[in-house]
Parts: sequence; C-alpha cells; structure tokens
Amino acid sequence: MTVSREAVLEKLKTVAMPDGGDPVSADIVRALTIEGDKVSFVLEVAPELAPRMNPVVEAARKAVEGLEGVATVSAILTAHVADPKSAPPPPDLQLGSHPKPQKGPVPIKGIDRILAIASGKGGVGKSTVSSNLAVALAMAGRRVGLLDADIYGPSQPRMLGKNERPKSPDGETIIPLQAHGVTFMSMGLMLQDDEAVIWRGPMLIGTLQQMLTQVQWGELDVLLVDLPPGTGDVQLTLAQKTIVNGAVIVSTPQDVALLDAKKAISMFRKTNTPVVGMIENMSMYICPKCGNEDHIFGHGGARDEAGKLGIPFLGEIPLDVSVRLASDAGEPIVTQDGPVSQAYHKIARDLVEKGMA
Repeated sequence: MTVSREAVLEKLKTVAMPDGGDPVSADIVRALTIEGDKVSFVLEVAPELAPRMNPVVEAARKAVEGLEGVATVSAILTAHVADPKSAPPPPDLQLGSHPKPQKGPVPIKGIDRILAIASGKGGVGKSTVSSNLAVALAMAGRRVGLLDADIYGPSQPRMLGKNERPKSPDGETIIPLQAHGVTFMSMGLMLQDDEAVIWRGPMLIGTLQQMLTQVQWGELDVLLVDLPPGTGDVQLTLAQKTIVNGAVIVSTPQDVALLDAKKAISMFRKTNTPVVGMIENMSMYICPKCGNEDHIFGHGGARDEAGKLGIPFLGEIPLDVSVRLASDAGEPIVTQDGPVSQAYHKIARDLVEKGMA
C-alpha cells in the first residue's frame, strides 16, 4: 500500500505542540519525503522552543509509524536562526509565464481524474459550488484537490479560509495549501487582496500550465478545476493540455443563465470532454420564518434543459443566506448541517457512485 503525503500530514495533526496546536497548523513540517515504506521529515522550530520539542518529535515519529504501509520513520528536529547577511535568498516563486510547447493532452502525475466545474456566465455561484463540492467529497473519504483556475477573479482562498503564500523548495515546484481536507492552489494566494491580474491570453495559458504541472498535488482521486465563466482561453487550454474526465455545468434556473450554460456545454462537446451533469444553483428560497418556498430566479430550468440536452441532472442547491455567511467566513456550508449541506453531500455521493470522483 502506497503511503500518501496527505495521510502523513493527517497523522501529524494528531500530535500536540507544547503551546497548543500541532506541527501542521504550526507550519513547522519541512522536507517531507516518502520513498516506498520509508518516511522522513524535519520539524523546524525557533531556538527558544527547541528544548521542549524532543517529546513532540518522538510522538510525531510514533504517530507516522502507525500508518499502514510505513516501515521506518526518520524525524529530525532543527532549530537555527540564519544570518540574514550570509543566508541565500529564498527561491523566487512566480506565477505568470508564456505557454510551453506540448504535444496533445497529457495526464497529471498522481491524479486519477480531473473534473471541470464550469458555467457559461458569471454570478451563478460556480466557485461556491466548487469549494463545497470539493469539501463534501473530502468528507466522503476521497482524496481531493481544487485548482482555482479563475485567474482574474480567484475566490477560493477566501471560501476555504486559507490565504498564505505557497512555499517552493526550488523556485519551480509549488507546495499547495490544505484546507478542510482539500489540497488547493489559487492565483489569489500569490496576490494582495486589492491586486489585479492584467494579462493577455498567453500569460493565462502559461499560468494554467504552471498550476497544473508545477504544483505538488500528490496522490488524488479527483482534481476539481474551478473555471472562470465563459468559453475562453482557460477552458480551451484545460481541454487541450490535460485529460479532463468530465465537466459539471452550474447554472441558475433563469433563461439568461441557461442560454450561456448551453454554450459551455457546446464547447465541452466540441473538445470531446464528457459533460457529466448540470447543477441548478439558487434553485429556490425557503423563508426561515414561515417556511414559504419562493422561486426568485425561476425553478427547474436546469433540470428541463439537462433533459433536452440528454445529460444527467445532478441536483438543486437552495438559495440561503447561510451560504454567503459560511463562504465569507472560510467555512464551507457543507461542514454544517441543513438543507443546503445535504444537497451538496447528495451530489458528492452520486459523483462517487458514478466513478467520477
């Protein structure tokens, strides 16, 4: 049995630090490598903490040894302060390059399936669906990655509650972040909150290639790709450069959104990407005081359109203020209970049963 990076990190999360937290949340795990049944890692701490860390190192070693498939564990403690005058600068990790030549679509190492989450137009909640679906799949026991490919308007750092710059050991390899059991990468992690991306198409294509091939995704059952709205460079690049196993189309019930959703479906069909289904977001509003159900954007339009186009209808997501509050707080609604969470979990189960996630 192959031991995954994610499994090791989950074990390390169970180890208590002297001042609270764990080695993963304290961001002291370095140089984690897995070679067959051998695992090694370094715990790097400030010098003042070092005298209290020996029990933590031993507990971390024993925790990882308890993983199935692990034979030996090397855990090393380091505590040093580099002289800023003599230490080399950290690797300069940059996103944004021109595309590299590539012959046809290729699989991404370690990733079993790639599932695109798309919409024809903006404002239909595609990114909200992407983050909640990713976390729901992780809660179902799947190894899940989420790539925020909306380079002009990245929102996953806020929705997943994690916004720190990814590290790089060499200026080329990108170490993704972990949140709610999901491995994720976003252009938003490389920017200030008010900083805009002002690029032409070639830079978008090159950046998407970087995020697909330079990120250490590890072993994943499925990588969800949160696409920007429309049918432009990013969508076409994804279909041409990688093997995309399927696309999920998100739409609200109203006619204007459905018109653009049909264009997205047409694009995927022209690029030979299977459309695995449609999700109707903001499908209905249920008054929390009286229980009355209102159809603010209409109702059933996506279900009807899916039937006409001969593609599966995956489910309806209610419109609820709790979704907005949860997203703004970085706690996806699927981590709570309620009708919206249940709808997402049902869609996640269906995708797993169909072998798509």
